[in-house]
Amino acid sequence: MDPRYITPFIASIQNVFSTMLQLPVSIDEPRLKQDNRATYDVSAIIGMSGDVTGNVVLSFPADTAQRLVALFIGEDISTDNPDFADAIGELVNMVAGNAKADFSGKAVSISCPSVIIGQHHAVSSGSDTPCVIIPCQTDCGELAIEIAIRETNAASTGDSTAQAA
Repeated sequence: MDPRYITPFIASIQNVFSTMLQLPVSIDEPRLKQDNRATYDVSAIIGMSGDVTGNVVLSFPADTAQRLVALFIGEDISTDNPDFADAIGELVNMVAGNAKADFSGKAVSISCPSVIIGQHHAVSSGSDTPCVIIPCQTDCGELAIEIAIRETNAASTGDSTAQAA
């Protein structure tokens, strides 16, 4: 995967968490993800289409996700509260939206976020799209950004009007 698609997500998560949660994020070494098992128990997923296609996942241990949501909305709520999934979905929405703004010259749309809560779930991104995992550390705990996007054929030939496959 082209590093120019990784860097915007690193900058975005640091910016969003710093601005919205007053929480610094340390970035560990990115690596290629080897399977489709979720890294942690809570996954916020957002799809991307246009000149790039695929998905981005923010994955959290449940206790980290609960701490982040409490910072974000100002109160402790459990993972079974509907507002919990909404808050986690909004975090991935802000991170992805902020990152896509840095995709110079690319026409990219993001989907509405989906949130999966539970152990041992999987998030598949297609066999033709490698997934890069970026481990992150915060004072609230660890999390991971999983990026599985690729340029569409139209993007690589310069035609930004074609739809994603």
